[in-house]
Amino acid sequence: MTKREVNELLTQTGPGTPMGDLFRRYWIPALLASELPEPECPPVRVKLLSERMLAFRDSENRLGLIDEFCAHRGVSLWFGRNEEKGLRCPYHGWKYDVNGNCMEVPSEPAESGFCEKIKLKSYPLIERGGVLWTYMGPPEEQPPFPEYEFAMVPPEQTYMSKRIQECNWLQAMEGGIDSSHVSFLHSGALNRDPLFKGAKGNQYNLSDYQVKFEVVESDGGLLIGARRNAENGNYYWRITQYVMPCFTMIPPRGDHPVHGHFWVPIDDENCWAWSYDYHPVRALTTEERTAMEEGHGIHVKTIPGTFRPVQNKDNDYLMDRAAQKAGIHYSGIAGIGIQDASLQESMGPIVDRTKENLVSTDNGIIMARHRLRKAALALRDKHVQPPGREVEQQRVRSASLVLPPDAAFKDAAKEALIAREGVPQTSV
Repeated sequence: MTKREVNELLTQTGPGTPMGDLFRRYWIPALLASELPEPECPPVRVKLLSERMLAFRDSENRLGLIDEFCAHRGVSLWFGRNEEKGLRCPYHGWKYDVNGNCMEVPSEPAESGFCEKIKLKSYPLIERGGVLWTYMGPPEEQPPFPEYEFAMVPPEQTYMSKRIQECNWLQAMEGGIDSSHVSFLHSGALNRDPLFKGAKGNQYNLSDYQVKFEVVESDGGLLIGARRNAENGNYYWRITQYVMPCFTMIPPRGDHPVHGHFWVPIDDENCWAWSYDYHPVRALTTEERTAMEEGHGIHVKTIPGTFRPVQNKDNDYLMDRAAQKAGIHYSGIAGIGIQDASLQESMGPIVDRTKENLVSTDNGIIMARHRLRKAALALRDKHVQPPGREVEQQRVRSASLVLPPDAAFKDAAKEALIAREGVPQTSV
């Protein structure tokens, strides 16, 4: 059982909170690069870690992430004009550059020096792997740019989507490291979804519900091993990577692309679910990319012009009781991504973990909470930087493989768990 004060520490990420300070020590996804497609395109509202900001690409193609509101009288700069190296407030013409510096106050003489006294809060924004990343922590503690494999392979080998999830980031992330639910919640999809079907590993998922978990700490987070029975007394292992604070990598299936998530807090009751797919050694096929765009696999079809899923709590996720009864969809809800979201949102905006009754298959979740709490308190009390910031800790892979019963999965799969250019994933 998780104590109430621990639950609050883990779920609150606003400015000045221990978990908020921890998140602010990492580069986190802020926008798809396609949301700011060209110089002087319209600005985009961004809310992360309970902070309201505005992202824009200026006339010189520089990226900026600044406070949403003008320092004059608090007008939202979303209404601003993106022109001539800056963003101009339409109310009284105050103008800001990508670093939040005030460039011009038309009502004040230039020689007065008034502009030099005005600066909006700003954060760096960089582009990598089709994603715009930001770092919201102390500048002097900025880590190296992120090097997760999906962001480093050529563009034709990777795909990224995002959606809004209407619950706290932690209960969403915990679903990403819970391998035991696959045999139930996603059972109808394993042999139907075009991004999952045909893999030998599906048979092991569907034939052994008594999954055994072994969880060990890695340099950047956790290795979560889920063991099921295979032929000849061997074991089928699915090894999930969790890199702090919110990166998860799902074990692959056959030659299908590798995939996973970032779970990034918008505020304490909503999060961004970022979903990536990539293949380490080949381009995604036209069929694979089309399936991702249509909301198959871990991706979700969203309402045009928004990032809210078409299936959402207002329409009961388009649940089909007949499909549930027939076993087409175990929960009656179509789509792997929204199957997860529907149940995680059903817990409420922030689940009360004091009421849980955890079992052995929850060991990954238990250890993730422990690592997060320990790291947040070490940062707060001892100024120790948390795990997962270094690029070596991000160059990882998940894996699925069959091992003999006497093999320790961490040792036997050691090479498979490292991202290496030109080497395919280890998968069953």
